[in-house]
Amino acid sequence: MGTADKIRYKFQTASVLEKLIALNVLVFILFFLFQTISFLFQLPSDFLTEWLVFPSEPGEYIFKPWTIITYSFMHSGIWHILSNMLILYYAGTYFLTYFSAKKLLNFYFLGVIIGALVYMLSYNLFPAFQATGKSYLLGASAGVMAVLVGIATHIPNMRIRLLILGPIKFWYIAAFLVVIDVIQIPFGNAGGHLAHLGGALFGYVYANQLAKGNDIGSGFEKIITGFLSLFVSGKKSRPTMHTVYKKKESTRAKPVSNKVSKNEKQQKIDGILDKISKSGYESLTKQEKDFLFNAGKDD
Repeated sequence: MGTADKIRYKFQTASVLEKLIALNVLVFILFFLFQTISFLFQLPSDFLTEWLVFPSEPGEYIFKPWTIITYSFMHSGIWHILSNMLILYYAGTYFLTYFSAKKLLNFYFLGVIIGALVYMLSYNLFPAFQATGKSYLLGASAGVMAVLVGIATHIPNMRIRLLILGPIKFWYIAAFLVVIDVIQIPFGNAGGHLAHLGGALFGYVYANQLAKGNDIGSGFEKIITGFLSLFVSGKKSRPTMHTVYKKKESTRAKPVSNKVSKNEKQQKIDGILDKISKSGYESLTKQEKDFLFNAGKDD
């Protein structure tokens, strides 16, 4: 098997989360490689950036409608893409424990779209932006925030163990990042922070609606099914569940108490999370997956 075949095989068998992160990193590398070549040969390179980032002016956007998606694959530097991909990886890993791969893409790309629309609306509505001139949006943060807030809304009390602070509830982490975006608006990149908040708000609303049985993103999923197949054609993120009917036993089984202390429960959660970080979600037994699922819904 040649190198190209190996790369193609790895991409096809990667999870939807791995594909999404890989695509972001690939675009980042190619874009900055192009900028390096342009610098060395003193060639113009700004045209490529303006062709892919999302403009604040509706009149300009009409001629570049694809930018409502492509802007999310553009990043301004190493820290920008690193922070986005780290948050996406950890939030996405938990997300795929409870939702399908297509739902992850729905949250991500709809968060990207909503974030862009909030950005454009803000620049054309608030007086603070009237004298700023042309402005452009780039980065995956709105989509990342939609995934993060979405899963935090679904399992708000799941405790995530951080290196320094120890176990912290999922919704504390999401709330902290939302507050950071709010308080940083007056100090720079106001449009970007508003886009992040738009993605976060969408993630919260979408997760709440799913809990009520309403999939507000189903229409979007149907429209871009072909595009989504690029991400979900590989291995499945979760096993398919089958219903098995067994003959009833004549004797009634005695109920078994599943009550454990709070400390024992947290220790078991930490052990399962360590196992996920080392071997992936698929390495968990059915009992461990069930325990993790139920733990996320408890206080």
